[in-house]
Amino acid sequence: MDYSICGRAAATDGARLLLKLSSSVVALLVAGGALAQDAPAAGTPDEDIVVTGFRASIANAIAAKKNSDMIVESISAEDIGKLPDTSIAESIARLPGLAAQREGGRAQSLAIRGLAPDFSTTLLNGREQVTTNDNRGVDYDQFPSEMMERVDVYKTPSAGLIGAGLSGTVDLRTVKPLGHGKRTIALNARAEVLDAGKLNPDSDSWGYRFAGTYIDQFADDTIGIALSGSVLKSPSQTQRFEAWGYPTDASGTATIGGAKPYAISGDLERKSISGTLEWRPNENIQTSVDLFYSNFKDHQTRRGVELPLAWGNGVPLTNVVVEDKLVVAGTYSNVKGVVRNDLKNRDADLFSAGWNLKAGNDLMRATLDFSYSKVDRKDLDVETYSGTGRSYVEGSVSRGATDVMPFEMTDRGPIFSHQLDYSDPSLILLTSPQGWGGDIVPGGQDGYYNNRKITDELAAFRFGAERDLGGWFRSAEIGFNYTGRVKRLTPDEYFLGLKANTDGQTSVPVPSDLLYDGGADMSFLGLGDTIAYDVKGLLDSGIYNFLRNPNADVSTKGWRVREDVMTGYLQLNLDAALGTSRLTGNVGVQLVNTDQRSDGLASSGTGAGVQNMPIRDGASYFYALPTLNLVLRGENDLVARFSAGRQMARARMNEMRASINYNFAQEKALCPVLTCSPWSGDGGNARLRPWIADALDLSVEKYFGPEAYVSAAGFYKKLKTYIYEQNVLMDFTGFPIRGNVEPVLREGFVKIWSNGEGGNLYGFELTGSLPFSAFTPALEGFGVQGSYSYTESEITPNPGDPAQPLPGLSKHVWNVTAYFERSGFSVRGSARHRSSFLAETKGFGGSLERRYANGETIVDAQIGYEFQEGSALEGLSLLAQVYNLTNEPFSTYFIPDQRLVRDHEEYGRRFLFGVNYRF
Repeated sequence: MDYSICGRAAATDGARLLLKLSSSVVALLVAGGALAQDAPAAGTPDEDIVVTGFRASIANAIAAKKNSDMIVESISAEDIGKLPDTSIAESIARLPGLAAQREGGRAQSLAIRGLAPDFSTTLLNGREQVTTNDNRGVDYDQFPSEMMERVDVYKTPSAGLIGAGLSGTVDLRTVKPLGHGKRTIALNARAEVLDAGKLNPDSDSWGYRFAGTYIDQFADDTIGIALSGSVLKSPSQTQRFEAWGYPTDASGTATIGGAKPYAISGDLERKSISGTLEWRPNENIQTSVDLFYSNFKDHQTRRGVELPLAWGNGVPLTNVVVEDKLVVAGTYSNVKGVVRNDLKNRDADLFSAGWNLKAGNDLMRATLDFSYSKVDRKDLDVETYSGTGRSYVEGSVSRGATDVMPFEMTDRGPIFSHQLDYSDPSLILLTSPQGWGGDIVPGGQDGYYNNRKITDELAAFRFGAERDLGGWFRSAEIGFNYTGRVKRLTPDEYFLGLKANTDGQTSVPVPSDLLYDGGADMSFLGLGDTIAYDVKGLLDSGIYNFLRNPNADVSTKGWRVREDVMTGYLQLNLDAALGTSRLTGNVGVQLVNTDQRSDGLASSGTGAGVQNMPIRDGASYFYALPTLNLVLRGENDLVARFSAGRQMARARMNEMRASINYNFAQEKALCPVLTCSPWSGDGGNARLRPWIADALDLSVEKYFGPEAYVSAAGFYKKLKTYIYEQNVLMDFTGFPIRGNVEPVLREGFVKIWSNGEGGNLYGFELTGSLPFSAFTPALEGFGVQGSYSYTESEITPNPGDPAQPLPGLSKHVWNVTAYFERSGFSVRGSARHRSSFLAETKGFGGSLERRYANGETIVDAQIGYEFQEGSALEGLSLLAQVYNLTNEPFSTYFIPDQRLVRDHEEYGRRFLFGVNYRF
């Protein structure tokens, strides 16, 4: 399958806004309608499309956009079972106004109109889903693209669209067998090869993927079944540099303070199945059951040498070369590196089920829908350390050899030279070279074990009814939806200490049976090979003691959040003649009542002195969300759209946690004023209200045929509130303390997530699709499609503070695809670009970290041939593809100087060779 492209006062304010806008726009459209000529009714399909393959995909997507009563972008399947993308995100990211962020070389999360993934909602067959990350944003590599028939991205909401996001709503749609209308069996197979080779000796540079789909109809087309299965094994190889930071001296000259480079080898395994059973005994009744299951394993091995440099202990810098306040070359001496062999594994099981019943006649229709989804996820991060010797100092001599390391700065970070052989098992021993965690493990910890467990459950019930009215308002819809969701995070963290290290001085060799032949390839940073061993085997061997980390900063990572959301809606659907034009659309309102609760721990202290207290908090709130969508369909397929409404996105779930890590300073117990209160802390806020925005959208589209159109759209969002971290006053009455003196004050300031002022988000989008046959029949089969988006934001959470960039916002986003398809041959090249943005990357244990990312341009290409009708091989097609043709890196930097490289990752190119067969 391939693709082308708060409170009640809010109700009053929103209603007034909606009435003003609707009266103005209706007047404008009525005036404009007198100048228009006859056009087909909304929803009338275009003439039959005779093209197939990618061109049919373009035509279907254009038809969906044209016939919608909202501003929507769609991608439509070329053919059952042909899409080679690892995840659906790689196809969605080519739509106007959307941008993907890569992880491990894969497009994993999406920003819509400059807003991070948590501002949007993803549906599966119209139903809200649980997510495999800590929050609400969906990691799309959980969903095989081969199983999707189409994807709709709604940029404007309607009252009947339940669970709509503030930036947009992504609806993934699997095939409906009765709508498909014929028996289809499709099989495809791919082999993939990485040109980066193998960075680690226990990794792969090749993979495979298989998918199959069966669709059929029975009992005079009253029963339909669709079954799909997908198996994927996809390797990745990442050359990664990460800087600790760049300290500056008195003159303001910056120097690399430390580095954590890795050779990362990953292996993504995914097994997925989906099925749909439909029954339509007559024209008045239709029912269906949808099932989806995905078993997802993303296992990474990370090896490298962590280098304390300017921030190291007694590490002099000589032979310094400075350019424009940056040390661009020099030599560090007395460097004692920490050789790392780490694991980073994610295992997730996602299950989703839904049952739908539709009943009615030409006058009235009703819908009943039940759905349930659940994910169980484990994130395991294991660090193991080795080096030349333990940090124990006997007299003035540190155990273990140190290195002399000249370096030169480049656009990918420093390139080093070295003297020590980091792959020599007689030199590199299991130990704690820097003595980290020495207050817990004598002589320092020898590693760390972090196993986070996430469960997410969501159950929903929906009832809706629609009655035809006649006149301007074609029909009226009314409905109710209940969604209950519970998400939990449980931390499980341990320090690792060698059992043999009873005196705080001992280092031990890596067991020879766990050593790999050859080391991890760190030559891309000049470090040569580093020692490589079986980390899981080392853990299973019993060589380590596991010492639980009891500190308050660990216990407060855990939380449970429950949401009960009740939504009622009323929507009037418009369909009226305006002279020779036609006005369609809808006007309505959602009434949303939310009750949210969170359980966690209030914790203080470290080690045996930790004090814990269960804590529960929450809030209830009500919002009215009015919406208006108007579409004027004029002569010559000219379409104008206007949308206005109030939009909402609930706060991130980890920010809604009740957990608080607090401190009590006994020496300040008698302080009578807040400026010296003994209480302080940080944590989440279970009383967070959602993001709210008033939005306006305007779009003008001109269609020239099934495969050709141009569109210009503008949008504006007034964010009424924004969520940020703020110091707020908290009552600590009842919180346990250490010491004999009772505090005078029970209040203090804590840094928690809070609702603050909002700001403005605005931009425009230009989109077009052009088949070259419009110029001359000689160019039949050639074409191009593309889009450009510009987005700007002005967000000031605290009045008077500087404006803040929105996570995920790239000012400039463009994509272009050029194609040729005729007589079975197909050639296609695509490029997508996003300018610099504030990225959210996964840190230790899966927590999100914000980093400024450079812009990037991703280029993909493919060539294929499909055997034509009459051939003995009819139904068979062959293809070859390459992803990331230019080996574009993902890189971040420390502001304000882009030369201060923070992260730099290169993934190499990915080649795929495959066959598809359909009968």
